[in-house]
Amino acid sequence: MLESNLPCFYIKGRRLLPIVQGGMGVGVSAHRLAGSVARLGAVGTIASIDLHHHHPDLVAQAKHSRDKATLNELNMIALDREIKAALDMANGEGLIAVNVMKAVAEHPALVRQACASGAQAVVMGAGLPLDLPEMTEGFPDVALIPILSDARGIGIVLKKWMRKNRLPDAIVIEHPRYAGGHLGAPKPEDINDPRFDFPGILESVFELFKELGLEREQIPLIPAGGINTHEKIRALLALGASAVQLGTPFAVTEEGDAHPNFKKVLAEAKPDDIVTFMSVAGLPARAVLTPWLANYLRRESKLQEGAKSHPDRCASGLHCLTQCGLRDGVAKAGQFCIDSQLAAALRGDVGKGLFFRGAESLPFGTAIRPVKDLLEYLLNGSVRANAPAVATAVSASM
Repeated sequence: MLESNLPCFYIKGRRLLPIVQGGMGVGVSAHRLAGSVARLGAVGTIASIDLHHHHPDLVAQAKHSRDKATLNELNMIALDREIKAALDMANGEGLIAVNVMKAVAEHPALVRQACASGAQAVVMGAGLPLDLPEMTEGFPDVALIPILSDARGIGIVLKKWMRKNRLPDAIVIEHPRYAGGHLGAPKPEDINDPRFDFPGILESVFELFKELGLEREQIPLIPAGGINTHEKIRALLALGASAVQLGTPFAVTEEGDAHPNFKKVLAEAKPDDIVTFMSVAGLPARAVLTPWLANYLRRESKLQEGAKSHPDRCASGLHCLTQCGLRDGVAKAGQFCIDSQLAAALRGDVGKGLFFRGAESLPFGTAIRPVKDLLEYLLNGSVRANAPAVATAVSASM
């Protein structure tokens, strides 16, 4: 475990550095990134969605198949491989978590596979994970960590789970104004709502704990979104947070599982290059304005006018989402195949890829650095000699 100027926290009795690497699909956070983070004593997270892209033999099997059952089975095999490889890399240190999106049609099977393959935690967002305790029945040692964005959602989950005699082992609180990928707000205009600001939501959740008879320290709270400096982490821990979660800064590390072009696009994006739009899942999302996304947004209104429901509109054949704007003809949602575009980004295809990214600057600017350098800066504020300048603190509301 790295030395830290910040206090550690605990999940299922495991002593952990107060840094969580967020799950990033498709394939952006797989075994190499998650295992590297955990090996140093923090929480590494594998994103469960469509991991077969990292395995040439599975890609070959999937290439000519449009059978959903076959494609899902290949992804389960890939998830099993990735979890076991990450645990091997971690060598007993830190914690290996698996992120599963509630909005994905196969989320119950992915949760069960994650548990069976040895994941030490399951993290679930993109919807209220009210039935996560049932999905993990028989695996009492697996930590359960919901991702939520406001005190109301946290209250709903807590009350539902408490009726089942279960509590979350931690809660990630994601701020939609800063996070990348799918955002925890119903509409794009909601992402700046003050109810999502960390000081207020932490205070509200601690009040909720008191009302429910829970101790303040009983469930670790983990703010996520826009956290890019050691000073911000210190400030959040002073407000009562136990740890913080970061995504994009880990995606651009040397150990990140995506193509070097992917890291370059994220690292070199300027503030005006980062846009919010409606995803096919019917949720706001944040990404880099690449040529593909710019072209899509120019045509979005026309595509939405022509929205129609037909299963053959699923470009990947995976039918990955419970509700898909393209496949199901939902005019207010995005009209593209998210699996195909995210897979193109993973391969570094700037012309076709959808590159999810958080809104804030990165700790090392455009530099691609090792996970260890990032963790040492986040934990201690230290940067080795001749290293790139680090991000300056912004956004006082955080």
